[in-house]
Amino acid sequence: MWHELLIALALVMVIEGVVPFLSPRMMRRMLLTAAEMDDRSLRIGGLIAMVLGVLTLYVVN
Repeated sequence: MWHELLIALALVMVIEGVVPFLSPRMMRRMLLTAAEMDDRSLRIGGLIAMVLGVLTLYVVN
């Protein structure tokens, strides 16, 4: 179980690093846009990401 968890964490770090590596300017714009968003919008975006992640895991397994 720990092995799979560490693999998943490593993949998250790789995926999270793609945008700043390929386009640092776009990353800054995205962060500025996120900083201006209200809490409700950020929470809804986070909820959607979590639900999509759970559904993807369900479909894959």
